[in-house]
Amino acid sequence: MPLERHRARRYSIRASVELTDLESETQTKEQTTDLSLFGCRVDTLKPLPAGTKVRVKISYRTENFDALGKVVHTRQNSGMGILFTKIEPNDQLILDKWIAGRKAH
Repeated sequence: MPLERHRARRYSIRASVELTDLESETQTKEQTTDLSLFGCRVDTLKPLPAGTKVRVKISYRTENFDALGKVVHTRQNSGMGILFTKIEPNDQLILDKWIAGRKAH
């Protein structure tokens, strides 16, 4: 199995994630265990196929982050990696704040 390389450091964070498949509009609620400036890992026993375009909503503490994304890799019965493809400026500020908070730990 090839070693996965990430574009940015990943930070451990446990938060609720709601994914919406943009084609079927199917929603799933899962957990994320790590987060970066470019994406997140979603723990799920039923990952979506690679290439699936999704709306990502992450709830952490008292804030919510929204972005568009794409499934870039999957591991059956384990999870999937989501690449953020579009983040609005206000949501980028939230993501930056969460990551800055994790860097301090």
